Amino acid sequence: MDLTYEATSTFAKSFGLIYLIVLSVGITAYAFWPSLGKRFDKAAKSLLDDEDGPCR
Repeated sequence: MDLTYEATSTFAKSFGLIYLIVLSVGITAYAFWPSLGKRFDKAAKSLLDDEDGPCR
């Protein structure tokens, strides 16, 4: 296999696209996973429960 710029560039472009698609699907699946809903709700509400007020 001849390691030229064109071959390397083609491999990087195709692998990069596949990598980004798999990463996007994984992040979306993690965000919408049913068992993690309570954790996300708790994190969202914890910011609102701060009674000390904003940091000065």
